[in-house]
Amino acid sequence: MNMIQVTVVYALPDVQYIKKIYMKSNSTVKDAIFASNLIKIVKNIKFYKNNVGIYNKIVHLNKKIKNGDRIEIYRNLIIDPKERRRKKYNALKK
Repeated sequence: MNMIQVTVVYALPDVQYIKKIYMKSNSTVKDAIFASNLIKIVKNIKFYKNNVGIYNKIVHLNKKIKNGDRIEIYRNLIIDPKERRRKKYNALKK
């Protein structure tokens, strides 16, 4: 069976979790996330609530992975970026 290497990442404002793992060539994004153990290490990841992607493109958990893929677990937004810019702009006007 062919093995491939992928990287699973999850970033917080103050720390980044980066795990390089080897998987079977027919594995899925879900398989890689479980194999990385990030769900056990980082308690605030909600597996079915957080979006996941490969190289900044959102994908489904059942997507097959390829050698060299960077699987990213995304955090939920605290504030809408547009609203943040609006507040910053309004604060500068005062």
